[in-house]
Amino acid sequence: MSVMRRLFGPGRKEMWTKLSDEVHGRYVAGGWGKGDKVQVEHNDWTLTLDTYAVSTGKVTVVFTRMRAPFRNPGGFRFLVYRKSIFSGLGKFFGLQDIEVNDPPFDDDFIVQGTDENKVKLLLMSPKIRKLIAAQKDVNFGVKDDEGWFGTKFPDGVDELHFAVAGIIKDVDRLKLLYDLFAETLDELCRMGAASDGPAGVQLK
Repeated sequence: MSVMRRLFGPGRKEMWTKLSDEVHGRYVAGGWGKGDKVQVEHNDWTLTLDTYAVSTGKVTVVFTRMRAPFRNPGGFRFLVYRKSIFSGLGKFFGLQDIEVNDPPFDDDFIVQGTDENKVKLLLMSPKIRKLIAAQKDVNFGVKDDEGWFGTKFPDGVDELHFAVAGIIKDVDRLKLLYDLFAETLDELCRMGAASDGPAGVQLK
């Protein structure tokens, strides 16, 4: 066993390769200017796990993210993140604060959305609430596209998105994250907030 492995444990490639085997996905090695990723098909959707970096000029922070474009004809948006001393800074334009009438969940999380009834319907699922709570850090919701330097989506297509600082190598945690995405996409379809069929978007 190498010194680095003894100090820091298994590397991301090793753990993500193991993850792809366990969730019947595919591990895609990184190339010039691109990092590695794991992709899993769930019904008509492709769930993509990868990392990206944000530089402030002095430090660079690496984030783990998961993304899944889907057809969102009604433009429904929501966001769930854990409460902290900085929660007051996280008010997003056009999203109202919502309580889901589950006191432990409402105590731990801030929930925002464009449609209170749809948010409550989505989070009425005990399984979805449990899968969200299983993530130590969470910033989970629907966004419209990936900004200036990311993939541009056609009208009526949005992205289920999760991102947290750091590199997640815990296979069990990542499997729960895939479960969260699959369950949420299925529920959005049942609610009529997502449409069947591929999104027609190839993520960068």
